[in-house]
Amino acid sequence: MLRLLLFLVFSLPAAADVTCAPIFGDHMVLQRQTKVAIWGRGEPGEHVHVQGSWSEEGRETVTGSDGRWSLRLPTPEAGGPYTLRVEGNNALAFEDVLIGEVWICSGQSNMEFPLRAVRNGEQELAAANDPRLRIFDVGRSIAMQPKSELSGNWAAVTPETASSFSAVGYFFGRSIEQHLGVPVGLIGSNWGGTVAESWTSREGLAPVQEFQPALAAIDAHSEEGGPSLLERQTRWWKRWFEADLGNREGWMQAEFDDQEWPRVTLPGTFQDFGQGGFDGSYWFRRRITIPTDWAGKELMLELGPIDDMDQVFLNGERVAGTTIFGQYRTPRRYAIPAERVRAGEENLLVVCVVDTGGVGAIGGGTELRLHPKEEEGGIDLGGRWRAKPGSPIGDFEAFPTQDWFHANYPTALFNGMIAPLIPYTLRGVLWYQGESNRGRAQQYARLFPAMITDWRRHWGQGDFPFYFVRLAPFGYGGDRGELAAIREAQSAALDLPNTGMAVTLDIGNPSDIHPRNKQDVGDRLARIALARDYGVDLEYWGPTYRALLVVGDTVRCHFDHAQGLHAEGRPAHFTVAGEDHVFHPAQARIEGETVLVRSDEVPSPVAVRYCWGATDQGNLFNGDGLPAPSFRSDDWDPLEGNR
Repeated sequence: MLRLLLFLVFSLPAAADVTCAPIFGDHMVLQRQTKVAIWGRGEPGEHVHVQGSWSEEGRETVTGSDGRWSLRLPTPEAGGPYTLRVEGNNALAFEDVLIGEVWICSGQSNMEFPLRAVRNGEQELAAANDPRLRIFDVGRSIAMQPKSELSGNWAAVTPETASSFSAVGYFFGRSIEQHLGVPVGLIGSNWGGTVAESWTSREGLAPVQEFQPALAAIDAHSEEGGPSLLERQTRWWKRWFEADLGNREGWMQAEFDDQEWPRVTLPGTFQDFGQGGFDGSYWFRRRITIPTDWAGKELMLELGPIDDMDQVFLNGERVAGTTIFGQYRTPRRYAIPAERVRAGEENLLVVCVVDTGGVGAIGGGTELRLHPKEEEGGIDLGGRWRAKPGSPIGDFEAFPTQDWFHANYPTALFNGMIAPLIPYTLRGVLWYQGESNRGRAQQYARLFPAMITDWRRHWGQGDFPFYFVRLAPFGYGGDRGELAAIREAQSAALDLPNTGMAVTLDIGNPSDIHPRNKQDVGDRLARIALARDYGVDLEYWGPTYRALLVVGDTVRCHFDHAQGLHAEGRPAHFTVAGEDHVFHPAQARIEGETVLVRSDEVPSPVAVRYCWGATDQGNLFNGDGLPAPSFRSDDWDPLEGNR
């Protein structure tokens, strides 16, 4: 009987432990004076009781059939430390909990930029010791579907814990805590080099039709696991061999006439050949005479690194190639079978480089040569080749890689790094991103507001504050106004309620895309929050262009938020244009709260632009020291007429 009882006891299913979502933990900050969301998992039908030590009353709920539970718990005015208890079949206790203000800090590398690397980083880090300022850094994660799990821990700010945390977030939080005297919790969820569409959910991308094929690819991959990587790559190369211009016209064949092709010098880059902006197949042809004594010998073809992939043909037949992605630093050394070589005769060597993005290249930093295996010397292949671009990469679908679903794939970061935070109750969001969407300004003007609306809809907290940073000056090569255009696209989000923008036109570094002055960035974001959300009486906008008046050969620009309008030196980086839409450098001077702009080359101006160049650093401020953002008065193509 005892043996039977023991069997029955140990064979009964154990009750599932009640858990909270991973964002909850010791040292966390909960949003003050509201009903905060608390959620987790347990056994289906399990009774869950949640209580904070700040109150004698708790809240109860019952888990659903899927084991999930959630409830709302009232929080008091700022304070702590407190204990948060969660009880079901087991009990949890979160210690050292503070009640205060909670902000998410998200975006790409300038939001990710760590405190230790800022201007005066050693001093700032040594002073970063504040038990009322708490941080949580979300671990990097991508997912095809919204996740519930995440990695990270809450911690009080110390030099050790804050070293790698977002500097912009830290300086924002420090300013809020110092002004209000309340605890501040900062949740960092950021990833350098990422695009806005990866931070947006499937539902949020619905209004932006360009991303629907990418979403369909996720669906296709999810069905029975989708085709293997090898199958997808094989399919891509089959399509390339069928559709590339060089393949269709037989550019690898000896009888093809290449006498009209330009000559280029190898090694080199597509830019060296006058095709710096070209992505796709680039064909190179050279005729070489093989020595008679190489007959019957296996040869070694050395071409150096090739960016990205390649196909090699000898006398019209494919003999080698690299067909996998990511080998752009790997020197190519290909064995050529002896039977493919016509010793003592002229041979045609053709190399097709397939570049998927960036600047393509062949043979950088090494000798190009052909020689018998195990022998030195041989034929120097450096020098003049016939060359011609084939089909652009845009004629084909994106090349499948091992990381085809990556951090910049639509929805990837929303699913992996934002969804697990929802619906953690917060005050608002700070956002610093846009560099990786530069060049797609028209799209970003729709995408960015859609992303903000998407986050708000998922959180269900109404139109919570969403404050972002306008991009700083940086010397993008060949910029014709793309940076100014993406800044303008960022501003389109200001049409949404409870949005704000911090301008960095005066604190960037034209030679560094990651300027080290993050103190002013955080403080300017804090000014917006202090004025808009916390009732502090201070200015948070710089001079903002409102209208222009043309009098003769002079344009008078009117501004809002322009009390105390001044410049450091003469107002710089103004341009004007006439009816020809061609902008010329202009002289500018301040008169009251307006700026007068003229150019001898434009006797009848109709439009003005300010700081439209990628490296233009603004020097126009109001009396509170806040800079004017770049602007334009026209509605022409933003890339038109720039000199």
